[in-house]
Amino acid sequence: MKKLSVAVAICCALATSNASAEVRINGFASIVGGKSLDSDQTLYEYDDDISFKNESVFALQLTADLQEKLSATAQIVARGENDFDADFEWAYITYEFSDELQLSAGKMRAPFFRYSDFLDVGYAYRWVRPPQSVYRLAFSTYEGLSLLYTSQLGEWDSTLQVIYGGFEGDVVAVSYNDQAELDDVAGINWTLSYDWFSARAAYLVTDTTMKLGQKGENDLAGVQINALENILRQNGLTAQADDISINEDDSYFLGFGISIDYNNILFDAEYTELEVKDSILPKESQYYASIGYRMDNVIAHFTYEDNDDKHDSSRFNAIESVPTLNAVINGALEGTRRQSNVYTIGARYDFHPMAALKVDFSRLKDDISNTETDVIAVGVDLVF
Repeated sequence: MKKLSVAVAICCALATSNASAEVRINGFASIVGGKSLDSDQTLYEYDDDISFKNESVFALQLTADLQEKLSATAQIVARGENDFDADFEWAYITYEFSDELQLSAGKMRAPFFRYSDFLDVGYAYRWVRPPQSVYRLAFSTYEGLSLLYTSQLGEWDSTLQVIYGGFEGDVVAVSYNDQAELDDVAGINWTLSYDWFSARAAYLVTDTTMKLGQKGENDLAGVQINALENILRQNGLTAQADDISINEDDSYFLGFGISIDYNNILFDAEYTELEVKDSILPKESQYYASIGYRMDNVIAHFTYEDNDDKHDSSRFNAIESVPTLNAVINGALEGTRRQSNVYTIGARYDFHPMAALKVDFSRLKDDISNTETDVIAVGVDLVF
């Protein structure tokens, strides 16, 4: 309730400042209900009881034109998964040096993906949710600087963004209550567009530190890894313990994507890699490809996703001279292995100029547990 009161107070303050600044208030919302069709499996936090909280969201975005090329933006988001407590997703100021060049500072969206800037705006894309094999990073915002340069390269539209900053907060990495600190986050992303085709590439680096399993029995995997690290240090195996811990480890993110909107045919594909080197976290590689067909106010679509997280074979059998510990380390590394694919069939119906009805059926096949999980979700996305 306190967060909501603060958000309302700020909205009122900005709304009454029209004498000195032009303030625009926009908003968006998604009301999504879904359930797993398997009694003993969950996917996207859905079990076999229907839920309207997991993916529902309500948000307001306030932009104040402070004149003299300066503006301020805040985005306040209330998520169903957090009992609709309001929080600031964005809060930054922007200075425009020219029509082509602008600098922003504050809390902003990290430009990992094609739909990063619209990650919570369900109305901006055709799915109920963006393909999670790719769009499931542990964090999506950072605090720092962003330099954006837009230009023309012949007949191509070019958008180049350079960022620098950091992130500190709770994430879901090994367990549900891991605490992450990312220092010196630096990255670049470049988008080229021409008529019905666009392509983008992104590369980011950072130093990553994580404290795992901060709530005991609720985060068993993190607690076990912490215990393994302590045992290794107690036995003088410092190098092996350092290879398990996540402490100022070099990390990188690499992403490529293309998008086609030609006549009534829609196509999107993205590929990403993520690695926190010399840590318990595996190297992640994932991609999706999605095709859609537009029929007046209806879009029918099919999406395939693939996810493959694993450690290089050289990480195994690090201390063969101590068979028991060697087996435990191998088990910990193998325990982070993830291999799965998802098929999604869905449709979007724009029944109103500012609202869309969506339905998605998704089937996840987990190659590690050899299980399949089906989820159906129906949502209404609004912009206002």
